[in-house]
Amino acid sequence: MTTYDRPSGRYFEAFEVGDVYKHWPGKTVTEFDDHLFCMMTMNHHPLHTNEWFGEHETVHGKNVVVGNLVYSLVLGMSVPDVSGAAIANLEVESLTHKKPTFHGDTIYAESRVLEKVESRSKDDRGLVSVETKAFNQRGEEVCYFRRKLMVWKRDHAPARRRPYADEDAWPQP
Repeated sequence: MTTYDRPSGRYFEAFEVGDVYKHWPGKTVTEFDDHLFCMMTMNHHPLHTNEWFGEHETVHGKNVVVGNLVYSLVLGMSVPDVSGAAIANLEVESLTHKKPTFHGDTIYAESRVLEKVESRSKDDRGLVSVETKAFNQRGEEVCYFRRKLMVWKRDHAPARRRPYADEDAWPQP
């Protein structure tokens, strides 16, 4: 029997400047996703939540997905490949919404490693800078951001544990 642990993120040594991670899967943004995110974050702008307003009072003639949802979605898509083993996200250096996202659009994302630097104060970690691009189903870039994160070095990372013993999950008969 073989047990497989799903990797989440990378340790400092695994990042190489120039590497590109194509995040999977994509996500279709529904009207419900957009409205729920708007209500949870108290963004009540009718551009996102009022169909009549979207059709009659906007330059696009329809509702636009709130940009922070697009950013949050893409950031989340990158976690398994980029920051799942990070100590902390330190900063977002830039964030640009290049085209609008509409209800029913499907978002895909990719990240590229820009820089990696060992920490000057602690030898158990390093800093990694990445840029991430999001594309819709038409291949149009809709969102771009750069961020810096603090990442464990492999030999110093805390063990990933579960609150139960391995033998308790699949007892042998």
